[in-house]
Amino acid sequence: MGVTSDGNDIDLSPRPVVATAARGKKKPWFAYGVLALVVVAGGVFVTKFLTSAIDYYCNVDEIGVKDGCDEGRNIRIQGVVDKRSVTQDGNVTSFEVRWNDAAMAVDYEGEASGIFADLVNPDDSLQCIPVVVRGVVTDRADGSQVFEGDEVIVKHDNTYDAENEDRIDEANAEAATCSAG
Repeated sequence: MGVTSDGNDIDLSPRPVVATAARGKKKPWFAYGVLALVVVAGGVFVTKFLTSAIDYYCNVDEIGVKDGCDEGRNIRIQGVVDKRSVTQDGNVTSFEVRWNDAAMAVDYEGEASGIFADLVNPDDSLQCIPVVVRGVVTDRADGSQVFEGDEVIVKHDNTYDAENEDRIDEANAEAATCSAG
């Protein structure tokens, strides 16, 4: 026992231990399992979404050669439309793009608009322009390959031009070669 400054006694002995909630309570393993399943499923979903959403940019000569420029995968190919190769059958515009002496047949199903619509014009000068086509490389029944395009981009925006000046210069050089041929 102790004494305070005013003379009162103080009990300084330890207090007895009082039993509280039982230790060893069951853990919510089911909730942990559901949480783990949700995290794994979310990770798989995000991974699948991101890998399918990525479109690789490939030159025509890189298809089947460069990693990411494979058959059956969504890619964007860059090339120059060959002279006199543009034909239209209903809603399908077919043409050939060329880059570094490699060529790829393209079937574009969709409405041709803007400068691309002018490609069906018999004026050959309009058919030697650089394009980027988004789509998938597939096999034809005869064993040849065709690029099934779902978007054709003819003019790049200023951001692309600034970031890829060397690509633009190459595309313009290819177009000049096409026009001269």
